[in-house]
Amino acid sequence: MMELLIADISKEVLLNKAEEEIVKASFIVKKLRKRQYLMQFGEVFRHLFFVEKGMLRAYLKGEKDVEHVIQFAPEGSWIPDSFHQLEDLEALYNIDALEHSEVLYIDREIYQKLLAQVPKLEKYFRVAMQKRLYALHMRVINYLTHFAEDKYKMFVDFYPEIVQRVPQHMIASYLGIKPETLSRNRKKMATRKKEKEPVTESKVQKATLPAVQD
Repeated sequence: MMELLIADISKEVLLNKAEEEIVKASFIVKKLRKRQYLMQFGEVFRHLFFVEKGMLRAYLKGEKDVEHVIQFAPEGSWIPDSFHQLEDLEALYNIDALEHSEVLYIDREIYQKLLAQVPKLEKYFRVAMQKRLYALHMRVINYLTHFAEDKYKMFVDFYPEIVQRVPQHMIASYLGIKPETLSRNRKKMATRKKEKEPVTESKVQKATLPAVQD
């Protein structure tokens, strides 16, 4: 367990065996059933979560209980997007599991001790949060400057693995468009893709074969 976390850290900093053990001892494993909450609106939240297996989402509810998806978090992701290190805050949204999942979580105080014990992790967490900030920045630009079809196309380009694992109405919520709009644009994209497909030899042969006579 925790192999994915260690591998993710290793992309930025190299840990020795002793440091790896310190990291592993600092996190607690939690298993979630599909649709089970990890955190709910209004709860005091003082933890940072790493998805070791499965898929989570963060979302809030607006008027008439309409859901607005803030973040999808597949394996190898941190959730939430930001982590207040100085004081306890009330959660502004819900986090639940879209699949049977396993997460690693660390308490804020343990997190501070971990950074003191393994200072090189400062770089790893800084880079991780910078990546999330960049993703959030690109999402805002996408939302403000593109039409629905382009929003979806960019989402597919950035997160191809999520598209196959998340219901379309949740993707529509994340993109800030209506589900029927997303469905209509997906059909347009599929039609254009089909029209651009090269004609294979088998198709040519099939088209040129003479009709069978009785």
